[in-house]
Amino acid sequence: MLAKETVVQKEISQSKIKDLVMLMKLRLSFLVVLSAVAGYFFAEGSFNLNFVYLVLGGFLITGSSNAFNQILERDLDKLMNRTANRPVASGRMSVNEALAISIIAGVLGLVMLFQLNYFAGILGLLALVMYVFLYTPLKRITPWAVFVGAFPGAIPPMLGVVAVTGEFNLLVGIIFLIQFVWQFPHFWAIAWVLDEDYARAGFSLLPSRGRKNKASAFQIVAYSFLMIPVGILPWFFSFTGDISLIVGTIAGLWFFLTAYRLYLNLEDKAARTLMFASFIYLPIIQFLYVFDKI
Repeated sequence: MLAKETVVQKEISQSKIKDLVMLMKLRLSFLVVLSAVAGYFFAEGSFNLNFVYLVLGGFLITGSSNAFNQILERDLDKLMNRTANRPVASGRMSVNEALAISIIAGVLGLVMLFQLNYFAGILGLLALVMYVFLYTPLKRITPWAVFVGAFPGAIPPMLGVVAVTGEFNLLVGIIFLIQFVWQFPHFWAIAWVLDEDYARAGFSLLPSRGRKNKASAFQIVAYSFLMIPVGILPWFFSFTGDISLIVGTIAGLWFFLTAYRLYLNLEDKAARTLMFASFIYLPIIQFLYVFDKI
């Protein structure tokens, strides 16, 4: 009997951990923090206590934002196949429990970022507030939510640089712009693949009212093409060497051609390929800057 109780308790504990991971979307948080780390090392940060504050603070702020999002959208999550099993939407976790986790994670994350410097803490707070209180409610109102969401989404690499420099300068602006522009083809590719599921919750996040059509695909292609000149800005302003120019241009062309295939056939398969290409492109280009900085 004791053994059975132990097994049951272990299963409950594992289930709680899985729900916590799902609530804070830790895999997505990892990708966000990776961008911050790239910015940190691009600004010549080192492995010290500040690096720990950046990583842990970034994880907690991102996790808190994701958790708040799931609390606010719990009734909408129930309507979509990909989100119906989330802990709050499914009822496995109460709103009060999720709220407590969100607040504690957010406060601890901000405390850690403010240990870096004042500007890093403000950026973390701005990312949290914009994502939760602007982007999240706007998703059901207008496709312009993607534009609004691109601002907090572009803060992580910028935060990484500011964690080292303690100031806003040209490098901060360039790093921000690269991730800001990248988010449009990235998110629209996701919105294309999940369009029917999003529609169940009243979300219309593709740039055209006609949704999965040539007009939406054209804007995806346009922003993907823009990534070519934007991606070589660190070289243009002499922050990196010629390798960044060559590899960055090749990566940008590959990204653009992936988007152009979607424009040609308007198929979900092409959108899914672009989505995965965007996940590959960003860390490659960001860590290219790290290894090729002058």
